[in-house]
Amino acid sequence: MEKLVARRYWWFLFSLLMILPGMYFMLLHPLVTTGKFAFGLRPSIDFSGGALWELRFADKAPGEISDEAVAAVFAAQGFDNAQVRMSQVELEGRQVADAIVRTRPLSETNPREETAAVEAALQAEFGTVTRERLESVGPTVSQESTRSAIIAVVVATLIILLYLTWAFRKAPHPVRYGICAILAMIHDVLVVLGIAAIFSTFNQRFEVDALFLTALLTILSFSVHDTIVVFDRIRENLINRHPAETFDNVVNHSIVQTLPRSINTQLTTFFTLTALLLFGGETIQNFVLIMLIGLVSGTYSSIFNAAQLLVVWEHREWRRWFGRGGSSADERSAAPAN
Repeated sequence: MEKLVARRYWWFLFSLLMILPGMYFMLLHPLVTTGKFAFGLRPSIDFSGGALWELRFADKAPGEISDEAVAAVFAAQGFDNAQVRMSQVELEGRQVADAIVRTRPLSETNPREETAAVEAALQAEFGTVTRERLESVGPTVSQESTRSAIIAVVVATLIILLYLTWAFRKAPHPVRYGICAILAMIHDVLVVLGIAAIFSTFNQRFEVDALFLTALLTILSFSVHDTIVVFDRIRENLINRHPAETFDNVVNHSIVQTLPRSINTQLTTFFTLTALLLFGGETIQNFVLIMLIGLVSGTYSSIFNAAQLLVVWEHREWRRWFGRGGSSADERSAAPAN
C-alpha cells in the first residue's frame, strides 16, 4: 500500500491495456471488415432514425425463416434495404422465430396504412405474425437527439471542471484537480465506448440508445464523486502535513485512507446492479451492464489515475518524457513539495 503512487506508470499502463482493444473495435475494426457501423457502434433509431419492428412468428420454429425472406416481404411493401436479425423466443412452452427489423421511418401521412400492409404481407407469407413492438423516429428527431447527447456530455464536463476548480480553490493549484478529474472521466468514457464497440461487433442486439447515454452520464457522476472523496482527503492532508512529507507521500497516504471507503461505497451499488442484471429483465440488461462496467472503471480511475496524475503534474514529469531534461521522478519524490 505504501507504493501505490510509486507504481503509477503501471496503473497508467493497465488503463491503456483496457482502452486499446475497445479503440480498435471502435475506430479500426469496422474499416477492415464491413464498414457498416459508424465508429464501431451500432446506434439505435434514437440517434440514426428509422423504424424498428419486433415481429413474432407463432407458426414458425427457429431456422424456418431466413433473414432474406423477411427482408423480401418488406422490400415488396416499399421498405428497401431492411436489416433483419432473426432470433428465437419461448412462446407457450415452445421456441418460435422472432425478428428485429430496421427500416426507413414510417410515412408521416399514412403510417397506419403502411403498417397494416406490411403485416398483411407477412401474414400471407409466414402465417400468424404478431407485432410486439414498433418504433419510428424521423431523421430530424434523430439529429436533434444526437446533438442533444453531445451537448449534454460537453456541458456536464465543463460544469464539473468549474465546480471542482471552485471547490478546491483553497488548495494549491486548484485547476489541476478539475483537469485531473476530467482526464479520469475521459478514461471512463473511452473504456465504456470501447466495450460497447466490442459488444456491438459480437452481439447484434446491442445498440447505443437513450438508455446508454443515461448510463454514461450516471457513470461520470459516480466517477467524479469518488474522485472528489480522494481529492478532498489529499487537500486536508496537504494542509496538515509534516514539513518532511513529500507530495508523493501525502497522495499515497490519502489514497490508502480513502481506499476502504471508496470500495465499500461502490460495492453496495455493484451488488444492486448485479441483481438487476440477473433478474431485472431483458429490456434493461444493456443499461445495467454498461453501468456495471462504468462503475468498476470509475472506481479504478479515481484511485489509480486521477490522484496519480496530480503527482505527475506536481513533478512536471512530461519534461522527462519528451527529453527536456530535469531530475528523475524518484529524485523529485525524495524532496518535499512546494
